[in-house]
Order: sequence, then C-alpha cells, then structure tokens
Amino acid sequence: MLIDFVPDRDLYPFESRWFDSSAGRMHYIDEGDGPPILFCHGAPAWSFLYRHLVNDLRDRYRCVAVDYLGFGLSERPVGFGYTIAEHTAVLGELIDHLQLDDFVLMGHDWGGPIGLGAVTARADRVRGLILGNTTFWPMESVANRAFSTVMSSRPMQRRILEKNFLIEGVLLAELGRTLTPTEADHYRLVQPTPEARHGLTVMPREIRAARPLLDQLARDVPAQLADKPTLLTWGMRDMAFRPNAYIPRMRTTFTDLDIVELPRAGHFIQEHEPNTIATAIAKRFP
Repeated sequence: MLIDFVPDRDLYPFESRWFDSSAGRMHYIDEGDGPPILFCHGAPAWSFLYRHLVNDLRDRYRCVAVDYLGFGLSERPVGFGYTIAEHTAVLGELIDHLQLDDFVLMGHDWGGPIGLGAVTARADRVRGLILGNTTFWPMESVANRAFSTVMSSRPMQRRILEKNFLIEGVLLAELGRTLTPTEADHYRLVQPTPEARHGLTVMPREIRAARPLLDQLARDVPAQLADKPTLLTWGMRDMAFRPNAYIPRMRTTFTDLDIVELPRAGHFIQEHEPNTIATAIAKRFP
C-alpha cells in the first residue's frame, strides 16, 4: 500500500526519491551537496519533521531524511512487522544503497535506536552523531512502561487505528499551537486510513518488546561510537525523555560531547527550535 498524498511544495520543497528495500518501497529525500547528514525520525512523525533543518542546511550539507516503512510516504508492505529491529535493518540497506560515508547521523525519538542500530555495524563510516530526546538503552521509567502498556491495550490500539490517536492526541496535542492548519494536515494525511496506520500501533509496544535490541545497543554504542564527535540537542520540557534521566548517561558515554539545551522545547524539537538546532549542527560539524 502506497500513500496518495502530495506534499505542499511551499512547505516541503524537496524531490521525492525511492528505494526498493528487501521489505518494501521506502521514501526519502536527498538534498544539497557537502558532508552527508542522515536524519532519522521517530513515531509518529516522518521526514516532514526535518523540513526546516534540511532547508537551512542543504546549502552546506548533503541532507538525507528518511520515511520508515509504514510512515510518511513510504509503502505499508504486507507481512512487514514494523518492529524497531526491522526498521533498523531496512535503514542499513538504504545507507549501503546510497553509499553514505563519513556521514553524521541525527536520531530523534525512535530514530535514535533505529539509526544507532544501523550504524554500529558501520561505525567506520560514521563521522559523528546528533541525538535529540532519544535513548540507546531500555526505557525503564514507570511512565514510559505505563504508556507502552496503555497504548498496547485493545481500546487504545483501536483509537490509534480508527481515530489516528498518536497524531491527534500526541503529536498535534503538543504542536497544535505552533503549526498552521496545512502543516498539521501534513502529519494527518500521510496516515489517512486505519490500514495505513498499522505501523503506528507497533511503536508503543516496542518500548517493552524491543528490549533485546536496546540491551544490545547499550553495549554496542559505547563500544563502537563513544569516541565519535556527538551533539545533544535536548528539549528540556519533554516529559517522555526527561533531561535528568537521559543526559547524565549520555555524558558518561560519549567522550567528545557538546550539549545544547532547548529550555522552551518539548519532545518534537525540530518544530520548536529548528534554527537553534541548525546553528548548533553547523558549528559542531563544520
């Protein structure tokens, strides 16, 4: 299943590109020239989340932003499980297909584990990391596990499918006042039907179900990536990835670390503070 939605060229002025992965047809954008940056979104977003950063940075960098299978404009393939492990494998295929080398990875939300999982096996090709409101270890807090349990319940799974709850009740509940109606529709309309939203239903379960992968990352990231130049851009008002619970471990993991705190930003930092983040990236990775 492909999504019949054409983004507004004024909001998303990029050329759509396609990669036929082993699991399905994946949408991405590839804009600009220069050192590559690979942008990895989380749930329930898509590459539209990175539009401001790509616009700001594509005059200096090659900006690649992906849509995972089941998200954005990518295919919803029959038989795909939409687990973090499966997304990680497909992202790795795209990295190899594009022959990315000496590149910077930016991961936000689930884009952190998905992106880091793909690059730990390709660490010699990684120039640096940008991590924002994400993790690379199991999420143990009562709040995160409760969210996973509640969102995995049958009533909430129906609300995700039938009412588009993760878009309406999570993403737009945070961003509704900062987005125009057309921008909000760009998040809604890429998940237009219950059939298109199946990938969204899996992500909350993965907070608990992806523990083996996150346990592996907790070992592999310090072993393979700890010495890479790293930038944290952190929304300090995020209730899911609370700064005091995540930033200290990031500090002890990475030996070459810069931190940019975003005091007014919640979870979706790319919408709250795109100019600040773009400036920090250009400074950290000249």
